[in-house]
Amino acid sequence: MLSRPVHNVPKTRFHALAAHRRPSAVRGPSAGVILSVDPDRFAQVVEAARRAGPTVTGEQQILGALSGTIAEDRIPVLEAVDGVESVDREQIVRLPPPPDAPIQ
Repeated sequence: MLSRPVHNVPKTRFHALAAHRRPSAVRGPSAGVILSVDPDRFAQVVEAARRAGPTVTGEQQILGALSGTIAEDRIPVLEAVDGVESVDREQIVRLPPPPDAPIQ
């Protein structure tokens, strides 16, 4: 009997749980997002936002902000979380080199 590779099957129970708990990891293209949250309920809102599926990359409690990545199709779910005031897509800005710069 020949063994064939099995694709898209978690290797361990941990991998299966991680894929189940992180919807952004198993869906389509992801987007970088910055959330503005209610600073008076920061910890509770962050926990509720995490359940919506983002991979959190930074928390700025003093500013009431949270950054991370999430699957494009999960952004509306994240926007609906109680205490999330806004969800903005991360934007990359590239500047051209200065016109007379010898190195750049």
